Amino acid sequence: MLSMNGKLDPGLYIVATPIGNLSDLGPRAAAILATADLIAAEDSRVTAKLLRHIGVRTPMTPYHDHNAERVRPGLVAQMQDRAVALVSDAGTPLISDPGFKLVRDARAAGIRVTTIPGPSAAIAALTLAGLPTDRFAFFGFLPAKGAARKAAIAEAAGFAGTLIFYESGPRLGATLEALGAGLGDREAAVAREISKAFEETITGRLPALADRYRDAPPKGEIVVIVGPPAAAEAASAVEIDAALRDALGRLSASRAAAEVAARLGVPRRAVYERAQELK
Repeated sequence: MLSMNGKLDPGLYIVATPIGNLSDLGPRAAAILATADLIAAEDSRVTAKLLRHIGVRTPMTPYHDHNAERVRPGLVAQMQDRAVALVSDAGTPLISDPGFKLVRDARAAGIRVTTIPGPSAAIAALTLAGLPTDRFAFFGFLPAKGAARKAAIAEAAGFAGTLIFYESGPRLGATLEALGAGLGDREAAVAREISKAFEETITGRLPALADRYRDAPPKGEIVVIVGPPAAAEAASAVEIDAALRDALGRLSASRAAAEVAARLGVPRRAVYERAQELK
């Protein structure tokens, strides 16, 4: 990685940065940021604080949702003979940001890609929630509009493990209410300000958490963790048909099957086949 003169070999270096406490930056990540020729940063103002913390002045260039398509070819070209570090505002790049396209194009150009692993808000929140961790799925930010959000939650309902979502304070109450409506009365946790001075994790059932935050939106970066559906007695064919008929009056066969499967704890594929028969 380092040449004889102490410089980094050319290529793309994906560097995870702290999600709160700047002291969480590891020695290897700090060394990469100090010796890179250029840092592609989501917000240079945020990254500048981190660089001041470790006492370096590596040049930066913006790389984010609004300019990625325009600047990506130039960045890839620079990687042929320069070391470019990619960072997001906090946590691991490529998680809910446009970095994956930069990695894809760099690989297509034959450029070496190296990752320097570190903090991730999704994984950190999962460790705080006290919910099953043997099987989980990350869904990022849910859509803001009601119909699209309902569809995304119906899709998540088909996964029989722990669910991870990102959210903002102003939207938290409505999101928790929508999750309760689409997933049922599940265990959940709301983690915010992870690794910062006011870190907080509140656990409870989805309806109770929705009540808590409905009129009291919290500040800070938020991760919502929702546990898997509880094991229940097998629903009868009569119960499944009744639930499906109700759901089919509102939803497509696929979404109706997902909703009923999540609510009754039965296999989605079997419910979908029955929905097709009823339809």
